[in-house]
Amino acid sequence: MTSETGFDVDKYDRFPTTEPRPEGELEQLEQAWCGPRSPWEWITATNNNIIGVYYVGAAMLFFVLAGVLALLMRTQLALPMTGFLPQDTYNQIFTMHGTVMMFLFAVPAVEALGVLLLPQMLGARDLPFPRLGAYAFWAYLIGGLAFFCSLFFGLAPDGGWFMYPPLTSMTYSPGINADFWLLGIGFIEISAIAGAIEIIVGVLKTRAPSMTLDKLPVFAWAMLIFASMIIIAFPSIILATLLLELERALGWPFFDPLKGGDPMLWQHLFWFFGHPEVYIIFLPAAGAMSTIIPAMARTPLVGHPLVVMAMLATGFISFGVWAHHMFTTGMPQISINYFSAASMAVSVPAGVQVFAWIATIAAGRMRFSTPGLFAVGGMVIFVMGGLTGVMVAMVPFDWQAHDSYFIVAHLHYVLIGGMVFPLFAAIYYWLPMSSARPLSERWGKWIFWLMFAGHNLAFMPMHLTGLMGMPRRVYTYLPGRGWDLPNFISTIGAFMFGLAVLLWVIDMIRNFRPFGPREAGNIHDGPGLEWLPSGFYSVRSIPVVKSLYPLWDQKWLAGDVAAGRYFLPGAARGERQTLVTSPLNAEPQYVLRIPRPSGWHLFGAVFTAGFFLILTIQAYAAAVISGVLAIYCIMRWCWFLDAPHARKTTEIGAGIRVPNYVSGPSSHGWWAMVIVLIVGGMVCLLAGFSYVFLWSRRPDLWEAPPPISSLLVSVGLLAVAGVCALAAPRAVRMARDGAVSAATGLLVLASAGVIAASIVEGRAWWTTGLRPEVSSQGASVYALLSWAGTFAAIGGLMGLYVLLRRLFGRLASERPSTVDLISLFLAFTAAQSIGVMLLVRLFPGSGI
Repeated sequence: MTSETGFDVDKYDRFPTTEPRPEGELEQLEQAWCGPRSPWEWITATNNNIIGVYYVGAAMLFFVLAGVLALLMRTQLALPMTGFLPQDTYNQIFTMHGTVMMFLFAVPAVEALGVLLLPQMLGARDLPFPRLGAYAFWAYLIGGLAFFCSLFFGLAPDGGWFMYPPLTSMTYSPGINADFWLLGIGFIEISAIAGAIEIIVGVLKTRAPSMTLDKLPVFAWAMLIFASMIIIAFPSIILATLLLELERALGWPFFDPLKGGDPMLWQHLFWFFGHPEVYIIFLPAAGAMSTIIPAMARTPLVGHPLVVMAMLATGFISFGVWAHHMFTTGMPQISINYFSAASMAVSVPAGVQVFAWIATIAAGRMRFSTPGLFAVGGMVIFVMGGLTGVMVAMVPFDWQAHDSYFIVAHLHYVLIGGMVFPLFAAIYYWLPMSSARPLSERWGKWIFWLMFAGHNLAFMPMHLTGLMGMPRRVYTYLPGRGWDLPNFISTIGAFMFGLAVLLWVIDMIRNFRPFGPREAGNIHDGPGLEWLPSGFYSVRSIPVVKSLYPLWDQKWLAGDVAAGRYFLPGAARGERQTLVTSPLNAEPQYVLRIPRPSGWHLFGAVFTAGFFLILTIQAYAAAVISGVLAIYCIMRWCWFLDAPHARKTTEIGAGIRVPNYVSGPSSHGWWAMVIVLIVGGMVCLLAGFSYVFLWSRRPDLWEAPPPISSLLVSVGLLAVAGVCALAAPRAVRMARDGAVSAATGLLVLASAGVIAASIVEGRAWWTTGLRPEVSSQGASVYALLSWAGTFAAIGGLMGLYVLLRRLFGRLASERPSTVDLISLFLAFTAAQSIGVMLLVRLFPGSGI
C-alpha cells in the first residue's frame, strides 16, 4: 500500500530488522555525535540534550534570583512602616521581581523543557535548527544577566513589570531605567520567538515514522500550541516596547494625549500579549501534568482526545480575553460584557483538563512519590486560583478587587499552581534522563510540603488583605488597619517557600551528575520514547511508533532501538543526521544533515545582545558596530548551509532510501521562514491597529496624505519587486545555462525594488511637512513606514548575500533552498509594504 506522499507504508512491517548490524556502526555514530572535549566545545555545543540542560538551569537561576527579591519585598511588608527598603529601591525590586518571573523564568523555563525533551520524546536525533536553539539560549542568558545586573547600579526599571505610560514616559521616568526594560525585554522576546520556531518545526517535521497526530504525546501537543501562541502574542510586546522606546528616545508621541497619543494603546498592546502569556505558561505545564500523572497512576490518560481539544480551545480563547485586565479603564459597556464572558469561558477547557487528571488518578493506582505529590499539589493550588479567576471575571467584583492584594493572591495561585509546581514535578520526573543519580525522594517530600504549606501561608491571607482594602504596589502601610497580622503571616509563608527552594538547590548540588557515562534511567516506568536508551545522539535508531504509549505497548522496543534495528542506525559518511517526516502522517521524506557546533551562533548572540544593551546607554556608534558584527556572524553562520551532498539518497534501513535534500514546502527551512513572516506580519498588523486606534482618539489632528502619484510609483516598484521575487525559484530550477545567474539577478532586482519603494514613500511623506514628533499621526505613519523599511533593508542584505553566494559558486539549480527562502521573504516584504502604504494613504481619507 502506498500513501498519498508516495511512501510505501507496508515497508514499516520490516521493522524491527533482524539482520546483524555492521561492525563499528555504533562507534561511528558515537564519534559523529561525540560530546564536548574542551571548555570551548562546551560553550559552542548545540546538542539539545546539552543546551536543554543549560536552558533549564538558567531559567531556574532566574527563578531563585526573583525569589530572593520577593523575600526582600516581604521583609519590607512584614510590619507597618518598616524602613528595611527605601521607596525607590522597593519600586525597583518590585518591578524586577515581576519582570524576571514573567519574562526570564516562566516562558524560558517551559521553552527550555521543550528543547530538552522534545527530540527524545519524538524519537528524533535533535531539533531541526540546533544552532538557532543555541543562539536563542545564549541571547537569553547574556541579555537576562545584563538586565538583572542593572539592579546593582540603581538603573533597574521602577515602573512595574507592566510599565504603564505615562508613568514610564520621560516626564516621570527621565533616566535610562525604563530603557533597560524596553530594550532588554524586547530583545529577550526575540530569543523566545527563535526557540518557538524550532519547536514548531521540530514537532511537525521530525517525528518518528508513523507517529501520526493521534499518537503525538500530549506534552508535544502542548509545546506545539505553546510555540504557536508565542508567534501570535509576542509580536505585540515587541511592538509596544518599540513604540514606547521611540517616544522616550525620539519624542514620537504614541502615548502622549497632548499630541494625539493615548496611554490606553499601551494597555491594549501589552495585555494582548500579557493575558495569553498566562496560558502560554500554563499549557506546557499542563502537558507535563498530563504526562506525569498517567505514569504515576500507571494508567493511560483518561480522555486524551478531549485534553488535546481543550488545550487547542484554551489557546484560541485566550486571545479574546486581553481586556480582562482593563475593566476599570472606562471601556464601552459592550466591550466589558464581551471580555467578561470570554474570561469565564476560558475556564471551561482548563476544567476539562483538571477533570481528566482527577479521573486518571481515580482509574489507576497513584504513587505519591515526589513527582506525584507536586502534580497533585499543583492541581489543587491551580483550581483555587481558577476559582478566584472566575470571580474577577465578573465585572462588579473586579471593580471592587482591582489593584488590591486580592489580585496579587489570584495571580500567584494561578502561576505557582499552574506552572511552578508542575515544573518541579517535571524536574523530579525527567531529571533521571540527564543525571546519573535522581534527586533524593526523602528530601523531595520535605521540599514539597514546605513549598505547599509556605505557598498557602504566603498568599491565602492576601485575599483577606485585598478585600480589606490594601492596595498592591505600595512599599509600606499604616498600622491599625487590620493588615498587620495577615502581612506578617504572608512573610512567614514566603520564607518557608524560600527554605524549600534552598533545600532543592542543595539537593541538586548533591545529586545532579549530568553528561556522565550513564543516566539513572526510567525509574518511574514512564511510557514515552524519551525513556529509550540514549547518548549524545539521542536514540541509537529512530523507531516506528505504533502506540500513544510505546514503552508500555511495545515491550521489546527499547532493546530493538538500542540494537539499531530501526531507522538511521548509524552515521552515514560520519555525518550528524536525523529523519524528516511529513507533518500529518509522519511518513519519511528526507534525511536532514545536522550542522556540527561552531562559534558563529555564540558570537552572533553576544553581538546581538551587545547591540540592544549598548543602545540603552545611548552609545550609538558602538551599538552600530555591534549590530554590524552580529549581522556578519549570522551571515557566516548561514554561509555553509545548502552545501552539496556526496550522494542524492541515503538508505535509512530495511532497504528504504530517501533523499538527502529537498526544497520548497517540503523542507524544514521553508516552514521556518513562513513562521518568521507570520511574526513580522503580526507586528505590522498590530501597528496598523495602533494607527487606526490613535486616529479614533483624535481624528481632528489627522492631515491629508501626499499626492497619489507618488503612491502609484511606490506600489508599481513593489509590484515589480514581488513578481521578480516569485519568478526567481522557477528560474533557478530551469535546467539550462544561466538559470542560476537569472535567479540571482531577479532577487537582486527585487531587493533593490523594495528599497527604492521605501525611499520614494518616505520622501513623499517628508515633503508634506508631517514630522513624527509633532503628532500621533506622524508618529504612527513613520513607525509603519519604518517597519516596512526595516524589512526592505533586510531584503537588501539578502540580495547582497545571494549575489555573494553566486559569485563564490555556492548556488546551484539542484540546491535551490537559498533562492526559495529569499524569494519568499522578498515577496512578503513587497506585499507588506503595499499594505502599509495603502493604509496610511487611503485611511481615513485618500486626499485625492
